[in-house]
Amino acid sequence: MKKTLTISIGGKSFIIDEDAHDRLKNYLDTFRSRIPDGQGSEVMNDIEARIAELFQANLGSSQQSVSLALVNQITTQLGMPDGKPEFENEQEPFREETTMSNPVKKLYLDVESRKLAGVCSGLAAYFDIDVTLIRILFLAGLFAGGFTFWLYIIIWIVAPKALTPAQKCELRGWEVNAENMARFTDSSK
Repeated sequence: MKKTLTISIGGKSFIIDEDAHDRLKNYLDTFRSRIPDGQGSEVMNDIEARIAELFQANLGSSQQSVSLALVNQITTQLGMPDGKPEFENEQEPFREETTMSNPVKKLYLDVESRKLAGVCSGLAAYFDIDVTLIRILFLAGLFAGGFTFWLYIIIWIVAPKALTPAQKCELRGWEVNAENMARFTDSSK
């Protein structure tokens, strides 16, 4: 009979097998040690929230305990912030083949590259085109007397701001993993 523990990660409680807990703790400690100084707390909060989200997605509403196989799958999917493998040697004891999930693409206001509200820069990042082209299209539509002014206002009101590294990855359609979120740690201060 396996020993289980109740833990809280990302603000949510989970029942986890003892060996899975040891593996998860080892992963989080290794992850924390590879984050550059001064950037750790926000990235760790994001990674813990993502782990909790993945646990919930895999367990659903059942009261199953988190297994070692699930922890291995999630830590492999998330990776490390520097993009290097967690283990130095090629014989990684906890690695398993996993299917990569399709990244989710969501529309946010890009507050880092904004001129006014971040609508044009958010649309440019979302559609992966030059922000200047989007700004020219909005200006041309405004001078032509079209619906673009109201469209701009509606997007400004409805779309949330991309504030966390995870949201910035979703805006660009990148997979939310440690390597991609680390690209935004300097700008998230």
